[in-house]
Amino acid sequence: MSKKALIAMSGGVDSSVAAFLTQSEGYDCAGAIMKLFEKHQGESNDIDDARSVCQKLGIDFSVLDFCTQFEETVIKSFVKSYEDGYTPNPCIECNRIFKFGRFLEEAEKLGMDYIVTGHYARIEKNGNRFLLKKGMDVAKDQSYVLYNMTQHQLAHTLFPLGEMTKPEIRSIAERHNLVNARKKDSQDICFVPDGDYVSVIKSRTGKEYPQGDFVSKKGEIIGTHSGIINYTIGQRKGLGCAFGEKMYVCDKDARANTVILGKNDDLFSKTVNACDVNMIASDALPQTFKASARIRYNSKESPATVFQTGKDTITVEFDTPQRAPAKGQSLVIYDGDLVIGGGVIC
Repeated sequence: MSKKALIAMSGGVDSSVAAFLTQSEGYDCAGAIMKLFEKHQGESNDIDDARSVCQKLGIDFSVLDFCTQFEETVIKSFVKSYEDGYTPNPCIECNRIFKFGRFLEEAEKLGMDYIVTGHYARIEKNGNRFLLKKGMDVAKDQSYVLYNMTQHQLAHTLFPLGEMTKPEIRSIAERHNLVNARKKDSQDICFVPDGDYVSVIKSRTGKEYPQGDFVSKKGEIIGTHSGIINYTIGQRKGLGCAFGEKMYVCDKDARANTVILGKNDDLFSKTVNACDVNMIASDALPQTFKASARIRYNSKESPATVFQTGKDTITVEFDTPQRAPAKGQSLVIYDGDLVIGGGVIC
């Protein structure tokens, strides 16, 4: 009897080719798309495209409505994080709660053996342990946003695109006349399609965020900001004040409603702390070890020493200072192409 797999369809070319490849490997497949928030421009096209691909492949298709849960978890957490002075990564939270949480639960209810996604990453088994590795296409690797995966999730997930490049995937989609073969990749947070996260926050809360003080690293008041949610760590443009020299957002104090400004050199730090740590490579790690680490999705890895400071906390000492580590982003640790684990910068 063939293994059963539920494909996490998105309407894009990656998940569509993942579905095609999984079916070609002999799996008994079905497709489902997660509806995570109320209609926005383009959503109906995503559902239509996902349905079209499933029809072409001759597999069942369904829509899983998680709108209420997504609003109560991911979006509310996103809003609160900005209000508290953090810089959240909602895609990582979505992966944790929905793509490899609720979606896997639904698959198991249906008697499926695996879920399948179009992520650019690889899963390998070493003895009794499942390991997460980078995708072979360095430019598309998505292992950073997957560091929260558990052993159970890794054991029941397939990443068919892990060994492939984007041009190869486009080529497969074109050869098999998939409707989204040339569809552009989505670059934005799904519920912030135009990048205007401030408007999203205001629309959800109905609040206007009060002005406050721009403060220097020495604690001197040097200007007035337009509301703490308008600023992110490392920001230089759009501060709304002339300071006579280039100034950057170095920190935010939500309780005092202040934004701390400094020079570019003030943004660099060798030490980064992380909490809510999830380890993949092993349950227990050496108390101190050398590795490489990344402080945001699009940053480069840098050599570092990792100190396990608690059950779910670590401190990382980078060999060279890192620019603008931001509370709320994730710190992910690597050994070559192996994801050791990661946590939230705190």
